[in-house]
Amino acid sequence: MKKLFIGLCFIALLIFFENCDTPSKAKEEHISTRLFPQYSEYVEKIIKTDSSIIRGLNLNVSQQIIKTIENTKPSVEKKDTLEFQYQVDSLVSYSVKYLLRNDSLEEINIWVYANNPDIASQIFSELKDYYQKKLPDPIEDKGYVVYNCVQGERRPFVVSISDFSTPNKGQINLVIYKDK
Repeated sequence: MKKLFIGLCFIALLIFFENCDTPSKAKEEHISTRLFPQYSEYVEKIIKTDSSIIRGLNLNVSQQIIKTIENTKPSVEKKDTLEFQYQVDSLVSYSVKYLLRNDSLEEINIWVYANNPDIASQIFSELKDYYQKKLPDPIEDKGYVVYNCVQGERRPFVVSISDFSTPNKGQINLVIYKDK
């Protein structure tokens, strides 16, 4: 009986230690499944997916598609405007404003705010790198980077990334709009 009890205790300990190891395995899997491991988590949260211009969206989509993709309640909702606010952590927040005309997305305006200008500089550099790989021949001048693009059936659009940071606070603007 004593041997049976010791055997059961041993098995219970093995099960206990196996379960204790599970969270670290899950954490490792989470880290390895990042979509953009080459960029900070800040940029990854802003971009969301690589299958579109940004955030799983392309221009010309409807307001309902935007709401479905964002999957959270907008802070501002009007006939021609949707705005979403996100707090990533204590250092970085961003807002995403969608401007529509006749229920068709015309412009995406993203403002990134960082309490640390070095983090803002990193975000700016990573956004430039992301769009440099995705879109051809940017024009860069005095803190502005502009990409002129053609999407699908010759629908031109522009991606503009600007750094308005000060020595004390970071502020990055990313605007995607139809080129007329």
